[in-house]
Amino acid sequence: MATYIMLGRYSTEGIKEISKKRTKAVVGAIKKNKGKVSAMYAMLGNYDLCFVVDFPTNNEAMKASVNIAKATGIGFRTLPSISVDEFDKVVG
Repeated sequence: MATYIMLGRYSTEGIKEISKKRTKAVVGAIKKNKGKVSAMYAMLGNYDLCFVVDFPTNNEAMKASVNIAKATGIGFRTLPSISVDEFDKVVG
């Protein structure tokens, strides 16, 4: 499994539907695409949400990102990532 950071921004319509129920639906969509949620954060600044998730491949990550955006009105930037320890091994 690879780790991805999903950075989300609410659309005007998307912000109107904020609820625990929708959060559970988003987690369900991630799981449906073979993903696992490690952490979810609400934020201030350029992005409103940050999810740390694991997916087997880029295909599942992309599919989840697009499907969640279509269903919620939250646009995501989904970024593959590695731990700093792994980064040090790769570049060291």
